Amino acid sequence: MKVRLSKDFIVEAAQSLPKVPAGHKCSRLHGHTFTIEICAEGEVDPETGWLYDHAEISRAMKPIVEELDHSYLNEIPGLENPTIEMMCVWIWKKLKPVLPELFEITIHETPAARCSYRGN
Repeated sequence: MKVRLSKDFIVEAAQSLPKVPAGHKCSRLHGHTFTIEICAEGEVDPETGWLYDHAEISRAMKPIVEELDHSYLNEIPGLENPTIEMMCVWIWKKLKPVLPELFEITIHETPAARCSYRGN
C-alpha cells in the first residue's frame, strides 16, 4: 500500500529579496512565519503499519530548522536570494540524502502564499 506522509515545521526568519524590481516592498528587510511541509511517499511496512515514524522526519529536519529559525536568511550560504522557490530547492538538497522517500516540500510564506517542489 503506497501512502504520502506529511509533517509541518514552523520557522521564524527575516529576509530581503535582492533581485525584485526596484521599489518592490520585498526588497526591504521583513520577516515571515514559514510553515515547511515535508512529504514522504512510499510503501507502508507491513510489520510496523507505517511508512516512517514521524520522529525520523523530525530528526532529519532538526539541523535545517535550527539553521533557518530566527535567522536572516540572506546570510545563509545558498540562500542569498531567499525566495520560497529557492528555499524549497535548498531544503531538498539537504534533506533528500537523509530522507530517501522525500516526495515534496511545500513552504507556506503566508496562509495564502506557498510554493511546492518535487525535486528534479
